[in-house]
Amino acid sequence: MLNTIIIAIDVLSALFLTITILLHSGRGGGLSDMFGGGSTLSGGTRMERTLDKLTVVSALLFGFSTFWLAWKWTP
Repeated sequence: MLNTIIIAIDVLSALFLTITILLHSGRGGGLSDMFGGGSTLSGGTRMERTLDKLTVVSALLFGFSTFWLAWKWTP
């Protein structure tokens, strides 16, 4: 039962991580410019900083859930 929940968390965090990475702006802008505008000299817009935090949280959640599954299923 617990492993099923962890698998669901792992899959959802992987999908969310993929989406947040694709939303980041590259060298010449990106999909995040559609929602938050361009970058400023202060290190990015508020939208970009929020997107950075969401990406880090989803990456940590994905990493911990993957580690948990690998640790529990190791013979």
